[in-house]
Amino acid sequence: MKQQALLPLVTYPDANSDAIAANAVAIAKWIGAELHALALNVDIPSLSSPLSHMFLNVPEMVSDAEASSRRRGDHLLEAVEQQSMVAGIQLTTDRISTLLALLTETPATYARYHDISLVGWEADNETCRTISESILFGSGRPAVLMPEHVGPSSLHHVAIAWDGSRVAARAVADARPFLSRATRISVFTVSDEKPLKEKDAGDRLAEGLRARGLSAEAVSLMGEGHPIAQTLQQGALERECKLLVMGAYGHSRMRDFVLGGATGGILKELLMPVMLSH
Repeated sequence: MKQQALLPLVTYPDANSDAIAANAVAIAKWIGAELHALALNVDIPSLSSPLSHMFLNVPEMVSDAEASSRRRGDHLLEAVEQQSMVAGIQLTTDRISTLLALLTETPATYARYHDISLVGWEADNETCRTISESILFGSGRPAVLMPEHVGPSSLHHVAIAWDGSRVAARAVADARPFLSRATRISVFTVSDEKPLKEKDAGDRLAEGLRARGLSAEAVSLMGEGHPIAQTLQQGALERECKLLVMGAYGHSRMRDFVLGGATGGILKELLMPVMLSH
């Protein structure tokens, strides 16, 4: 059974860059997934008033914004189609017009019908961040965050952020398509960030992965006062890992996400492809 991967394409107000096409196709090809690209076009309701025509041509501004969103969506879909054709992966495309107020909810709903989401991440793109959070905590599915300027090559070396928790275990299970194809797995524990219930947690997971025929080793990291997200990503990059797998900590309260330190740090500054699972 083939994996089904969703690629939500942001078109408004902060659109995805073209880099998302090559990045998503590379990951889909690596795990042997069929890719479904969804352009999220915006539908802005007209809120006319006597003053709107006196000072601003609001209807025209709304029409221009919607047209720009559709053009960007069509452009991104075309870029994904071209990359998929070159890579030889199966692709389906779709477009949906959604109200601006529902822009973050819509991709989370679509993600529930797929095995994994591939989400583009760009610095200072707040729309990408809010959609990433919505998919992570609203879909029940894992997501790979793909930084704009770090294209995934062969994902042969995978790092796992491990603290023995439920969400970390969920992330390891969700990462099976990546772990089964990896030639090397590094299990990271950060020894000076918070007390771990099991001192040998990393060794136990590595041993369990080796029992399943995977090449895994435990690695202890020292944060030395640095943010946990930075420690994990820098540790992975120094060891030439190509993907970091970790659990996403957080919950939604009145649509305001309360994020764990590592999760918030990853969403704020993404240095490499990271698979998050909640």
